[in-house]
Amino acid sequence: MAKQERARRTREKVLTAAAEVFAVRGYASTTLNTVAERIAMTKGALYGHFPSKRSLARALIDESRHTWTSLHAAYDVPGADAAEVLQGVVVGFTDRLRSDVRLRAALRLAVDHPDLAPAHCDVLAEMHDALTDLVRRAQRDSGFPDHCPPMVAELLLTVIRGLLTTAERTADNTTTDNSTADCGGTANTVAANSPADKSPADNSPAPRSGEPLWRLLFTALSADPAPTPALP
Repeated sequence: MAKQERARRTREKVLTAAAEVFAVRGYASTTLNTVAERIAMTKGALYGHFPSKRSLARALIDESRHTWTSLHAAYDVPGADAAEVLQGVVVGFTDRLRSDVRLRAALRLAVDHPDLAPAHCDVLAEMHDALTDLVRRAQRDSGFPDHCPPMVAELLLTVIRGLLTTAERTADNTTTDNSTADCGGTANTVAANSPADKSPADNSPAPRSGEPLWRLLFTALSADPAPTPALP
């Protein structure tokens, strides 16, 4: 049992290290040597967990699929309002993007290298199908306006991809600022205003990732579509 737990922890360390390297270097420039060096592991030991860079990337993508499925299930409980589930799922997912480097790396890999994911593990296709279904249910049960469900799902995924880029830039700035601070420099405003740096006396909730944007988007989507003007 202790050996299995040690192997599990090592695998978790490898996945986190791989995500961090993929985030900085991209898939093409990442090597197993770089990942192994990041956690002071020999390449041979790394091979015991993942035989190739591709298998590492696929493991991260598969994990992101499970993250999405779990998040969807947590919101989509019996009796829940479909429109609220739709909004909760997409806002919750983008919140995770801000804090979870493994999810960011996996989604970037899925967006930029769709060939990495096996057919049964296409997280973007699964997200699109689930969002389309939620829009249809919201239209049927919650009075959500009669927009084309697949188009609404694609719009939501487009915004999620944009927020992924924003989350990546914020993470890059925070990493750079922490390095600067270690050398006696001044940290960037983004890092200084992060929830981790709030004083204990400040009990105000941290803003959710992209929440104003989602509020605006869902308000616009919830409005009745304007009637098509009659042709002369």
